[in-house]
Amino acid sequence: MPAQPQTPTFRQIEYFVTIASRSSYRRAAEELGVSQPALTTQIRSLETLLGLPLFERSRSGTLLTPEGRELLEQARQLLLVMREFRENADTIAQGLQTTYKLGVPPTLGPYLLPHVLPALHARHHRLKLYVREGPPRQLLRGLSEGSYDIAIVPLPVDRDDLSVEPLFTEPLKFVVPADHRLAGKATVSPTQLRGEKVLTLEGQHHFHHQVQEICQSLGANVQRDYEGTSLDTLRQMVVMGLGVAFLPGLYVHSEMHNPEALHVSELKAKPIRRQHGLVWRASTPSRRLYRELAVQIREIVGDRLGEVVKVIEDGN
Repeated sequence: MPAQPQTPTFRQIEYFVTIASRSSYRRAAEELGVSQPALTTQIRSLETLLGLPLFERSRSGTLLTPEGRELLEQARQLLLVMREFRENADTIAQGLQTTYKLGVPPTLGPYLLPHVLPALHARHHRLKLYVREGPPRQLLRGLSEGSYDIAIVPLPVDRDDLSVEPLFTEPLKFVVPADHRLAGKATVSPTQLRGEKVLTLEGQHHFHHQVQEICQSLGANVQRDYEGTSLDTLRQMVVMGLGVAFLPGLYVHSEMHNPEALHVSELKAKPIRRQHGLVWRASTPSRRLYRELAVQIREIVGDRLGEVVKVIEDGN
């Protein structure tokens, strides 16, 4: 009988995609937990099997060949299909016993998850969530590529390949230093913000663009000379009198119990809010479980943080 043609293995495809993503054999080997010689051997075997080169090495790093670029997206899709196959098998066999990769933005996760994760664990002792932070754009890309299973991100998300379950609406609070002309007011008029220098986070943060839109609508000015690297940094910049700022309600609730050095207020007749939702790949076999998790997250948020945020009932 003629010999059957060999097929690339799942491991070889995974190695190929990881090297392409990291542009380095060394970094890919570290991420995969294998030795660099073993990784090199597998890639050479794959190239021999396919009959074409996938990478070229240069002083600037490891680059895809034109042939490698042609195959990369299909390789990513193959990995995604195989991961979903394994995920479906785990779901059937174990239910909520699998480890799921959850992505959250850094301006939300630290102030939301401490209230949500313990309650979820109490309901599902075998459920494991591996949490990683990242900008919303990176999280959505990671969902498509299979780096994340679910993510909590700002809405709206208008993507045919992703399913969205709205969770809650969070207010943004207006914060000024204690010696500011608007300090001491529970509410301020939107017209009082005209010309104000508003501090925000660096441009790679989604929150930066939200604040920029708010300032454009109010006639305020984004202070581009001084941008915070985190919400804590932004808060300290306000304390030092470098400007005023908008801060998420959950951050204020979590971190500002005695804000004697600054004052928190809201805009009169024009409250500013942002909406968050749970997102996952529309094709995933675990979509029923993720919908159940969204329902339970809404319940937990309503019970524990109902005085801070407004839960979106039934996802509508």
